[in-house]
Amino acid sequence: MDPRYYRPTEVESLLGDPSKALERLGWRPRATFSELVHEMVRQDLQHALRTDVLLKEGFVVREPRE
Repeated sequence: MDPRYYRPTEVESLLGDPSKALERLGWRPRATFSELVHEMVRQDLQHALRTDVLLKEGFVVREPRE
């Protein structure tokens, strides 16, 4: 592995610009930013509810590390 291609494990901000994908590939997102945020929040809530049920039933829940 070449250390020149490493990136810090913690970065202050990650920004993307899809204009190159649109220009070169004709790619367009299927979801709006608002729809993406809604889906992410929905998934987080489902995970929290599932974890709550498991804990109430006495299961050990190990959270994944980021």
